[in-house]
Amino acid sequence: MKPTIAFVTGGYSGEAVISYKSAVNIEKNIDTSLYNYYKIDVRPDGWFHELRDGTKLLVDKSDFTLNIDGKKIRFDAVLIGIHGTPGEDGKLQGYFDLLKIPYSGCDGTTSALTFNKRYTVAVAAFNGIRVARSVLLSRNGLTSPDEVISRLRFPVFIKPNNGGSSIGMSKVNSASEELGPAIEKAFREDRQVLVEEFITGREFTIGVFRSGKEIITLPFTEIKTKKEFFDFEAKYTPGFTDEITPAVVDEAIADKVRAAARKVYQVFNCSGVIRIDFIYNEMEGDVFMLEINTIPGQTNESIVPQQVRAMGWTLKQFYTALIDEALSKKTA
Repeated sequence: MKPTIAFVTGGYSGEAVISYKSAVNIEKNIDTSLYNYYKIDVRPDGWFHELRDGTKLLVDKSDFTLNIDGKKIRFDAVLIGIHGTPGEDGKLQGYFDLLKIPYSGCDGTTSALTFNKRYTVAVAAFNGIRVARSVLLSRNGLTSPDEVISRLRFPVFIKPNNGGSSIGMSKVNSASEELGPAIEKAFREDRQVLVEEFITGREFTIGVFRSGKEIITLPFTEIKTKKEFFDFEAKYTPGFTDEITPAVVDEAIADKVRAAARKVYQVFNCSGVIRIDFIYNEMEGDVFMLEINTIPGQTNESIVPQQVRAMGWTLKQFYTALIDEALSKKTA
């Protein structure tokens, strides 16, 4: 009998629009010869499954089930495809843990930790992973913009401490009039703002996932953007960015990127697929970790699907591996 999978998409944040774009590609590549699946749209006004005739059925949140024609549908595992809250910050993972339903990707603790950029770099630095120097600002005013000027070298990146897709992010080149507006822009997205020193170098991003007991690093990508940095527009508007997959790089550098990626995956106790952003600084001959994305984009043009194809896998094989890992967590 085929396992029954819930594929969850949507979300409560501005990143939901990216979730829906990823969902189109994921659905095309779920192997229906192996699994029965039901798409669940998680929205602030309710969690729904839409039937073929357009009828929307509410999910029973008490046990995460559907009732279709008098039959109760229970799920063997969940494939999580929500960017932003509640799918990327640990909230949904905690809910599924309470119900003892296994799911794809990182657990609640890792998801919550990596969603917070400041906590992520602090844990990484503690474990010997190189990161940029940074200052955390909050609405309670414990740290002021003046401290940014005194403690960090410009240019700096200013970004919401929680969230993704580079929403609310700015680059400020000097301690000028740009600093205040950039901080306020980030505060409109979050109550905490991370200000981080800019590191010069080549930007690489690498997908990592587990298949069985093996941690697999995908062929990584070099990001070259025509904009000043890889912001929301550069990420999602064709023509602004060149994504070279696989990156053309000396093997010695590639080994450092892959080794750092495996270490990050292990230190943060990751599972499923994640994507890690690095800068390789040529003067220091080392890689610096920027961010960890525990629910990376899955549109056909997204970076992880590019890397999967460069490895020689089909996306159907890839999502099968992710679903099978989730099913392997199921307890008797």
